[in-house]
Amino acid sequence: MDELAALRRLVEVYSPTGQEAPAVREFGRLARELGYRFSVDRAGNGIATRGRSGRVGMYLGHIDTVEGELPVEVSSRAVAGRGASDAKASLVAALVAGTGLGPDGVLRIVAAVGEERDSRGARQLLRGPRPDFLVVGEPTGWSGVTIGYKGELRVVGRFTGYRSHLSAPEPSTADRAVAWVERMRRRAETRAGPSPFYSVVAKVVSLDTERVGGREAVTVDLDLRLPPGAAPRELLAETESPPRPESVDVVCAVEAVEVGRSDPVVRSLSTAIRRQGGHPTLYRKGGTSDLNLVGPVWKVPAAVYGPGDSHLDHTDRERTELDDLRRSIEVLRAAVADLLRPAAA
Repeated sequence: MDELAALRRLVEVYSPTGQEAPAVREFGRLARELGYRFSVDRAGNGIATRGRSGRVGMYLGHIDTVEGELPVEVSSRAVAGRGASDAKASLVAALVAGTGLGPDGVLRIVAAVGEERDSRGARQLLRGPRPDFLVVGEPTGWSGVTIGYKGELRVVGRFTGYRSHLSAPEPSTADRAVAWVERMRRRAETRAGPSPFYSVVAKVVSLDTERVGGREAVTVDLDLRLPPGAAPRELLAETESPPRPESVDVVCAVEAVEVGRSDPVVRSLSTAIRRQGGHPTLYRKGGTSDLNLVGPVWKVPAAVYGPGDSHLDHTDRERTELDDLRRSIEVLRAAVADLLRPAAA
């Protein structure tokens, strides 16, 4: 199958989080055309499987995208459009790579739903059997491998009070909200590490004020990115210290994840990249992925790999170069074949 045509077919089906079903069906059609068995689980994940016995490898990509449909543009060099990089090219690379595998082992390629919001697709996978190894499909570029993602604690604090004259000595409701944010920023600064990946970073997503009569409410959406070793529950406890909001709602709480350079999946991907003439670059990223959720639970060899430039994720310039896609296919084919061999057990 022409990988460029396959990527175009997936990208042409707009699939923002919550509206993934048509894209999952298209993924299933592609999978069957390439000789995979295909099923859809209770969460709506599309699962393409080949092989019957032996070691089980999983390629966990995601079929959902952020909102904002883009025109699909195809040339002899690239496919541009929403999801072209994040992360439909990864799913296409895995599907095509899997067609060249030998008889050893079982490969499951998952087009997961909900990754951009609540990872409901990955949560469903945790209810089933764990694989022997895992590759998470996110854009790293054909010669890159991601070995770490920061954790995240995102909370919404709500402050309430009564409007007072600006000359009054007591702090306003907004003053209390700002003081809370500044205290959380200072707390983050005490957890500064040798690099941004190993530091706590606090950012205000939004700050809104509402007034009804004499009452007022200030809502703060606060996001903290956490390094390895910083548990979300510890930072959550800090949000309750004075000056504290009247209520705190947790939007997201996941721990950071990091795998070692000697991890078998990292080694196999790195070796395959070298065989293609590249120099493997290992990344630690400030965002999150489904690896944050499944990695600590499954505790299997794992890494993140896929075509595309992650700097273009969620932007109007999203695209994947054909050369990057083709090289990624060859890297995945070699790495997965190595990991599925019985001797690797």
